Amino acid sequence: MTTYADEILDAALQVIRDAVTPVLHACSQEPTSYTEAASTYSLANKTAPTISAQADRTGGGRKIDLATFTDGTVTADGTPTHWAIVDANDSRLLVTVPVTSPQALVNGNPLQMTSVTEVGISDPS
Repeated sequence: MTTYADEILDAALQVIRDAVTPVLHACSQEPTSYTEAASTYSLANKTAPTISAQADRTGGGRKIDLATFTDGTVTADGTPTHWAIVDANDSRLLVTVPVTSPQALVNGNPLQMTSVTEVGISDPS
């Protein structure tokens, strides 16, 4: 069995926390590049989302949490399937996470995240 120290998992999550210009995008499908996340599939965005410190993840591993918010911007109609965090400063896609309760978005409405969203790394099995 492979085992990683919490510090190694935390270092990976710290890259997300250290983003110079973090932007959270709600995407119509899972992006695989910065351009897809920030443009091609982006339906909405939230600049500078609040990201928690690293902590233990239920079931093993480590996590960070994205805090709730009500002040994002919807830029296109559609139903998101994934959240994507990018660093707009250097055009990097940092992570994608499935949307757990997708709801249709309407252009011009505010984007809201009404429950904390976990970004985590599981312990290897």
